[in-house]
Amino acid sequence: MEGASYRTVRNGGSFVVTEKKSRFIGECAHAENEEEALTFLETVRKKYYDAKHHCFAYIIGKDGALVRSSDDGEPQGTAGHPILEVLKGAKLCSCVLVVTRYFGGTLLGTGGLLRCYTAAAKGAVESSEVIEKKPGTLAAVRASYTDSGRLTYLFAEERIPVLDTSYGADVAYRIIIPAGMEGVVAKKITEATAGRAAPGTECRVWYSEEDGEVLFDREDQTVSGSG
Repeated sequence: MEGASYRTVRNGGSFVVTEKKSRFIGECAHAENEEEALTFLETVRKKYYDAKHHCFAYIIGKDGALVRSSDDGEPQGTAGHPILEVLKGAKLCSCVLVVTRYFGGTLLGTGGLLRCYTAAAKGAVESSEVIEKKPGTLAAVRASYTDSGRLTYLFAEERIPVLDTSYGADVAYRIIIPAGMEGVVAKKITEATAGRAAPGTECRVWYSEEDGEVLFDREDQTVSGSG
């Protein structure tokens, strides 16, 4: 896992552009893989079953390895490409963007189509909740009640996300250590507890902190927790 973060959509948005009675409906969504992107496209097609054009673009993968776009019958370069450029301009990955068009009876020309598809796509992205995910390591730490206060302070000071804390014979934490900080954090945990506690690594993750909630991806599944 590399150290770079990436931007994606958490909750998709929509936006409508009307031009000479033609309607352009942009809808955006998160897609972890191509199957999810195509499923979303099919959902939009069924939702607007009486529309002729469902133009789209998607960028799949944290590194944007898979890129697709379609004009869906519109003049070449007037729909799919501008929609894709909106995704690229917003620096979004693992994301799908569909713009549905209802024809209003008046031809808009290639320039008009390009402007409307771009505007609907931009509006959909701007109305979406966009988050930035960073690489990290999911780890578990067990400590005595005597040491728990020191660790709670340490996690807050070092801005270490705490997913949950459980209390039994000892105190158990599940934390996310930012990528590249594993050795430093492990050392500080050991020093804070005089060697009585150390983090046990579970797996690598991508995570984001939004309004006190921690979102993270592990083995292609998105889960959440709060500290």
